[in-house]
Amino acid sequence: MAMYRKLGKKSDARKALLRNQVTQLLYHGKIETTEARAKEVRKIAEHLITLAVKEKDNFEEVTVTAKVAKKDKDGKRIKEVVDGKKVTQYDEVEKKVKKDNPSRLHARRQMLKVLYPVVEVPTEAAGKKAGTKKVDLTAKLFDEYGTKYAGRNGGYTRIVKIGERRGDGAMKVILELV
Repeated sequence: MAMYRKLGKKSDARKALLRNQVTQLLYHGKIETTEARAKEVRKIAEHLITLAVKEKDNFEEVTVTAKVAKKDKDGKRIKEVVDGKKVTQYDEVEKKVKKDNPSRLHARRQMLKVLYPVVEVPTEAAGKKAGTKKVDLTAKLFDEYGTKYAGRNGGYTRIVKIGERRGDGAMKVILELV
């Protein structure tokens, strides 16, 4: 008996496919794929959400002092001349930072092992690098999904059959978070 479906792919291609689909499922909340792939993606996604639920409150808030560059009204750094060199001026600011406890840090690294980095591109800046921002999916898992599914013991995803694919007759499904 096999432990997983091979999906007609070599191991590196299969792992990349599953990682990509899990990342897209957690980012968008829903994906359309074949039934066999959905069942494999479901295993991985539910494991990650379970990690997030277990470790959602396992952190400490720490106050940290940080140096932040002074800026003028245009958003440019203010510089002064010291010993013939231009030096940026800094302000010290206190920030509250979440510091993971060891088990939450381990869970975060387990998630990062599976998830691909996601870059959000606004529609008006399509094709440009300037307006993009990185999305922290592990933070979304802990903050959003961890609290949403806290009272639930598994069963975070739903598979809805939508019919057969036209080319090869494979069953198409929608895999969504409940």
